[in-house]
Amino acid sequence: MNDSLRGARIATFVYFSLCGTLMGTWVVNIPAVEERVGISHATLGGLLVLLGLGAFIGMQVAGRLTDSLGARIVVPATGVLCSAALVLPGLPRDPWTLAGALLVFGFCNGCLDVSMNAHAVHVEKAYGRPVMSAFHATFSVGGVLAALVGAATASTGLSPAAGMAAVGALGIVIALVSARALLPAAPVAADTDSEGKAGQAPATERRSTSGRIWILAVLALMVMLCEGAANDWSALHVKDVFGAPASTAAFAYGTFAATMTIGRLLADRLVARFGSMAILRYGAATAGVGITIVTVSPWIWAAFVGWALFGLGLSGCVPQLFSAAGHADPAAAGANVSRVAGLGYVGMLAGPAVIGWLTHLVALNHTFVLLILLCAITAVAAGILRTESDRTREAAHSSP
Repeated sequence: MNDSLRGARIATFVYFSLCGTLMGTWVVNIPAVEERVGISHATLGGLLVLLGLGAFIGMQVAGRLTDSLGARIVVPATGVLCSAALVLPGLPRDPWTLAGALLVFGFCNGCLDVSMNAHAVHVEKAYGRPVMSAFHATFSVGGVLAALVGAATASTGLSPAAGMAAVGALGIVIALVSARALLPAAPVAADTDSEGKAGQAPATERRSTSGRIWILAVLALMVMLCEGAANDWSALHVKDVFGAPASTAAFAYGTFAATMTIGRLLADRLVARFGSMAILRYGAATAGVGITIVTVSPWIWAAFVGWALFGLGLSGCVPQLFSAAGHADPAAAGANVSRVAGLGYVGMLAGPAVIGWLTHLVALNHTFVLLILLCAITAVAAGILRTESDRTREAAHSSP
């Protein structure tokens, strides 16, 4: 393994961690920004939709730019833009300005998210073995760093804008310094026609790839809807259903997030041994078992176990879907990842809202039946990731 490839992998870790830190810095400053602007929770919830809308648009734009210009240009550029845009939500004093700031920050974050994932696909292809899940784990680590930095800046009395500006300035430096280690534009082998001449892939093949990408995108929507629901409702579930104090209820999300991170750190080795299809199928099944325990358990300790299993099961699912989208067509890795990530992001945003709406009809724990169904569908549909290695493995196991 050459040093340039190892350096590209390290740089990708840095960008994933940077993206997680930037988003996490915004998240930990939400209460202070809400107080500064003087808006209600309901108004803030509506404004956060603009953050998601901006991210969705940014993902679609960055996907095509990454394919045409190369990740080596787009990743650092979007890293600088996202770092610079971090300070914007900390400046407004009225809802309209905050709305514009969130739209811009969301757009820049979506651009960075897709471009770094597209580059991660190229790194994984160059390595010749699974490495995607570990990148997603460092995104979670970035969120932890943001929480620590946020607590430190708050204790010094810095305003949200000053703290966010400091993190953003450091992010700009990190994005620029790490740029040189990124891989150049991925080489794309020319498709050949029946006479061996270079040309475009047959229309039927392109349609087949496009259909597969949209299936992956729908699966990403379902998995990330489950993840979004856990992010916003796990602690509230323990508090409302079991009457636990807020300090105890927080451990529900803590166990979910911890097992999610641990699972992503371990997933690449498991993918190398068992294949991405198995990780998606058994991961979704494990998540389904976990959320079923959460739904029916009368004991708080069992609910914690359920949330832990839910996070562990979901941990490896999204990286496999992103990886499969990127590898489906190296010439359009960015665009394909943007479709899967974009629809998945819609699920992440929709999850909390859907669960909230269902609470008007049934008890909170009963709303999680929807998550059970989504996990079951994902497990059944995991065959979309079947590869030749999976077929060989299945044949070996079925032979006498």
